[in-house]
Amino acid sequence: MKVKLLALLLVIACAPVHALAGGPKEDNPLVHEGVVAAPLKDVWAAFTTGKGQESWMVAHSEIELKIGGLMRTHYDPKGTLGDPNTIENEIICYDPERMLSIKVTKVPKGFPFPNAVRGMWTVIYFEAQGPRATRVRMVGLGFGDDDESKKMRAFFDRGNAFTLKKLQERFAPGTSEK
Repeated sequence: MKVKLLALLLVIACAPVHALAGGPKEDNPLVHEGVVAAPLKDVWAAFTTGKGQESWMVAHSEIELKIGGLMRTHYDPKGTLGDPNTIENEIICYDPERMLSIKVTKVPKGFPFPNAVRGMWTVIYFEAQGPRATRVRMVGLGFGDDDESKKMRAFFDRGNAFTLKKLQERFAPGTSEK
């Protein structure tokens, strides 16, 4: 009974307010998934620590892993966190080594979809597939039916596929930590 109650509370805590209030339909999530050749704890750290993200995804990263905490990243090695090209995500909720949910709160200067991104969020699932393999499933939600949202969806479709590929390459046999 306690496990079922805990699971229900986690679902309620992770439901973004606009989804509960009748936000965009979620019958067409954007999904990317694949297996990464690394233990679950290592893949989790690659997503949830600054050093981990800097080893494969971004030049600069800072993460405050807590509900409402910020994940700030920057792709440009010459940039600095906090400048106009910093990307900021809020951590909606997480279940250590199982799930991380984030929502963009600040886009880089010139981001082409400033209105559509306000309704979008991402849930990343992690599942051990043995001692040295982890399934990662990235689910993008909150896309609208308007033109800007459709273009943003295509943007994230390409970007999330690339991100998953880079994560798999980071842990491919023969690679070492940055």
